[in-house]
Amino acid sequence: MSIHPSAIVAAGAVIAESCTVGPYCTIGSEVVLGDGCTLVSHVVVDGRTRVGARNTIYPFACVGVAPQDLKYAGEATETEIGDDNTIRECVTISRGTVKGGGLTRVGSNNLLMAYVHIGHDSYVGSHCILANAATLAGHVTIEDYASVGAFSPVHQFCTVGQYAFIGGGTIVTQDVLPYSLTSSRRENKAFGMNKIGLTRRGFTPEQLNTLQKAFRLLLNSRLNTTQAVEKIRALEGENARVVADFIERSQRGVIK
Repeated sequence: MSIHPSAIVAAGAVIAESCTVGPYCTIGSEVVLGDGCTLVSHVVVDGRTRVGARNTIYPFACVGVAPQDLKYAGEATETEIGDDNTIRECVTISRGTVKGGGLTRVGSNNLLMAYVHIGHDSYVGSHCILANAATLAGHVTIEDYASVGAFSPVHQFCTVGQYAFIGGGTIVTQDVLPYSLTSSRRENKAFGMNKIGLTRRGFTPEQLNTLQKAFRLLLNSRLNTTQAVEKIRALEGENARVVADFIERSQRGVIK
């Protein structure tokens, strides 16, 4: 067992001999860590929390902490983590509440990216990916092999079906069909050049005028993109060339 001298391990905690506990970690008295777990540094594991084998938990993650529920009054509820999970920086996993069944559970072979939040009484299956800042309110179920995109909040009591994929930035307020690709509409729009920002950066009136013409050709004319690029290249100045070059090398298309 490797426990850094700066780590605080409460009496009563059960830590397998093959575990590594890095600097400034805090482990509560009712925590059980299975074989081969690694707490990189600054990790908090608290409450009645059982962590399986070969989990890696990165700095500033908080596992088994008290739920963000004003009705919670310190009841002895639990958190359960399976095997072979990767829990990245600043992930928070809240333990259950009495009214919610008393258990928050995460299965095995999951990737929880930075800033993921798993609220109280939620269930995450196995082989799931929760991307950066995916947020599960309390009582959420994520079935096996599902993926939740970055910055996607999932409302309380919703279920995400097995093998579903939720696109980044999608607000989930109802159940998500298994095997589905579910995403918010992408309606980004370019409204013209960033005149105020460019002025603050010292762009001259001549440069601003050229860019204004370039954006009008691209966004407000009846030209297709290829025709607009030809007209933009005919404008004077390096900035017009930068815009044209950018459009031509774009592999995903530009927002218009």
